[in-house]
Amino acid sequence: MRKINILKPILVSNKQRAIENRKKFDSMNSLVINIIASPGAGKTSFIYRVVEHFKRNYRVLIIEGDIRGQVDSECLLKLKVDVIQINTLTECHLDAFMIAQVLPKIKKKYDLVLVENVGNLVCPAEFEIGEDYKLAILSTPEGDDKPLKYPLLFHLSKVVVINKCDLLPYVDFSLKKAKAGFKKENPKIKIFDVSAKTGKGFEKVYRFLERELKVKKKGFRR
Repeated sequence: MRKINILKPILVSNKQRAIENRKKFDSMNSLVINIIASPGAGKTSFIYRVVEHFKRNYRVLIIEGDIRGQVDSECLLKLKVDVIQINTLTECHLDAFMIAQVLPKIKKKYDLVLVENVGNLVCPAEFEIGEDYKLAILSTPEGDDKPLKYPLLFHLSKVVVINKCDLLPYVDFSLKKAKAGFKKENPKIKIFDVSAKTGKGFEKVYRFLERELKVKKKGFRR
């Protein structure tokens, strides 16, 4: 029996669709961040903190990806911002074609688009969706060895957030070891230590995203 590898054509096709998605987002002058993490790492809690801060001065859209259900969407709707739910049913990631299907539903221009990908450190890293960049979240209970076990995500991400730092006294996690692993995969990666539960460390995140939003706007005024 002959084995046929179809992974490359799928990714090539997805990349082409991602480019088209990016054109749409760029036409709206939107900063699009693809947020990737394991289940339970704190993606929704991180997004909640960010949206709560930025919704006062910026138009925010959340695209929520889950295999089933809309628990996270219902939580984020409490912020009174626009949320679009995508249920992948069997897929362990969002891809560019899924995002393309929701683009017609976007009737307004948004400054910031936060995409919460399906909880997974592997597949979501492989599929571009039209984002400006990927933001990875690693929680301290997961262990500091994840950059070694899942290098692609941290290699491709512009930003990594170490969440649940309030648990550092109670878990076996070395910030120094984790950060060295991130830097090995991507020397330019931005690293933030936070606690979505307490809010500690988020001021640096807010300042970074504020600069990113300003750069995005300036880029489209030229």
